[in-house]
Amino acid sequence: MNDNDTSRLSRLTAILLQLQTKRILTATELAARYSVSVRTIYRDIRALEQAGVPVITEDGKGYSLMEGYNLPPVMFTEAQAYALILAEQLVLKTTDVSLIRDYTEAIEKIKAVLRHGLKDKANLLTERTRFNQNLQRERNSNNLSDLQFALTNFRLTKIEYINDQNELTTRLIEPFALLSTENWLLIAYCRLRQSFRYFRLDRIRKLEVQTETFKPHGMKLQEFFDRYH
Repeated sequence: MNDNDTSRLSRLTAILLQLQTKRILTATELAARYSVSVRTIYRDIRALEQAGVPVITEDGKGYSLMEGYNLPPVMFTEAQAYALILAEQLVLKTTDVSLIRDYTEAIEKIKAVLRHGLKDKANLLTERTRFNQNLQRERNSNNLSDLQFALTNFRLTKIEYINDQNELTTRLIEPFALLSTENWLLIAYCRLRQSFRYFRLDRIRKLEVQTETFKPHGMKLQEFFDRYH
């Protein structure tokens, strides 16, 4: 996800929350608030409509939501909720204070309407994700969503991994946390090595989330750093 995608996602979320709290919003007002063009706001409104949000356009006035519409708890799948949490962490790395404030408030409202179990998982993922570098340097990976699921559902995960010696090894791991440095990194307990290890996501050749679960590791991410560094 690049900065443009992150900015748009945060803006769409904020617009939706604004529409829920105000009677009518104009495209000009929204464009000024988020420092974009009116045409961009038109595209954003269309995107919300295509996502099933009942936006009403009142000629000469602006936009409002269909009366009685509220963001329902079932609006987001587990993977979509995790994508929003990931975007929140990206937004927190920006230098725009207003964007951070608006998006953080939006995410808190979204978390409030998530199903209870999913809310706990979203909070766990927030605690177990850390960003240390600019993501423009990240390498490609197709496994992030599956690893988020395995991490929050405490599922054993089987991977085929290329190690530092360029050897292919098979590991059974217990996902613990996700870090973004110059690459995406997974912290996981490796049953082969019987210790915690770092795995680069771009070196995972194959990944299978198992049905078997593991006992959650009873420590926070900062406790892990304090204990193992």
